[in-house]
Amino acid sequence: MKQAIIKNQTSAHARAGFSLIETMFALLILMIALLGVFQVFTYAIVYNAGNATRSHALAILQQKVELLRSKKFSPTSVDPDLAGGVKPVQIVPNVGNSGSFRIETIVDDRPWVDNAPGAPDIDATSDYKEITITARLDAPSPGWQLAVPATIVMRRTRGN
Repeated sequence: MKQAIIKNQTSAHARAGFSLIETMFALLILMIALLGVFQVFTYAIVYNAGNATRSHALAILQQKVELLRSKKFSPTSVDPDLAGGVKPVQIVPNVGNSGSFRIETIVDDRPWVDNAPGAPDIDATSDYKEITITARLDAPSPGWQLAVPATIVMRRTRGN
């Protein structure tokens, strides 16, 4: 009977808690799950920062388009900003948390003529202009920012 009591105490003691190996496996599984959650948070932060940068680029482009739309393009006069050619690059400094943007503007007086990319045709007598404006980060970090500049193509005809 004494052996039966000792045997029952031993098996009760063995079932009393977790072993060290079971605890280590549970912590490993928990750590893997938490790493997955942290990866999701990291992705969300980068994705939201990208959307904020794109929003800033579009706001800058909208300002530039409105400025060029307000320029005179009539039979008697053409504003110098609408003269054909590649315009000097403009730097818009420190927009929000996105950094500085490079604004590149190309005015093509005859877009129906095939030229090399970025080489506009210049004709001061043209009644039609195609204006391409591109905004990109001045110092993009590696990743999606290198591949996604925002571009607007605007067309203007000579008016009164």
